[in-house]
Amino acid sequence: MKSGFIVVNAYTGNAHELNQPEKLSAELEKMGVRMRIVRNSPAVSSERGDFCIYFDKDKYAARAIEKKIRLFNRAEAIEICDDKMLTYLSLDGFPMPETIPSLLCYNPECPTSSELLSAAEERLGYPMVVKECFGSLGRQVYLVQDREALRRISERLKPKPHLYQKFVSESAGKDLRVIVVGGRAIAAMRRVSTTDDFRSNAELGGVGERYPLDDAARDLCEKVAKKLSLDYCGIDLLFGKEGYLVCEVNSNAFFHTIERVTGISVATAYAEHIFREIYI
Repeated sequence: MKSGFIVVNAYTGNAHELNQPEKLSAELEKMGVRMRIVRNSPAVSSERGDFCIYFDKDKYAARAIEKKIRLFNRAEAIEICDDKMLTYLSLDGFPMPETIPSLLCYNPECPTSSELLSAAEERLGYPMVVKECFGSLGRQVYLVQDREALRRISERLKPKPHLYQKFVSESAGKDLRVIVVGGRAIAAMRRVSTTDDFRSNAELGGVGERYPLDDAARDLCEKVAKKLSLDYCGIDLLFGKEGYLVCEVNSNAFFHTIERVTGISVATAYAEHIFREIYI
């Protein structure tokens, strides 16, 4: 019998987060694949099935599962997308906002490097975006307007991996989310902030609207997905002066809103891709 399982975070309790694995599971069940949804646990790598769809960011469990069966997405791709600085480095040569990594700090009592702040200030200017390397839904992204604000946020983030990025003013409060499945861009949605926030995430007050998937966005996103070996992803593009810029790549992108806005069933497309990869 055909079978697979979906791993979700051990502590997930949000109905919105569970909607995605439930819908994907239902689509695969229609194709004759017996599915089950399990929470991450010390025993998760012992689960049996033909494949695993991984909706968590625990890189250790991902690698343990991948030793035995096919993982969607692959463990290395999940790791790269989860770390914003690693994403930037992996996409060398792609159009992205100029970015500078923070310095590793073992002793939080030491003051933030003035050399680092000066380099960020000179190369990126103000306003400047500061991001924690690990975070989601726009919650660990900050906009600083001057040296003092930069120093304060750098002091606070010093023990954590973070980065400094050039602010793209043309895209303030808006971006383009593109979903890529099986190497093919299938849907696009412009996200626009309904507040004065420079971020456009729905969780921060942004709204999604249908947007034409033009050739430039399609080509760029398909190349990004191929470069990172992603079966499925959501790629956030910024509207730059000279064209699109890759902002972030999400290996576990939510698809509920983009399905509603575009009328495209992302769950069906992803299920069909998995079925083809495993059984055909």
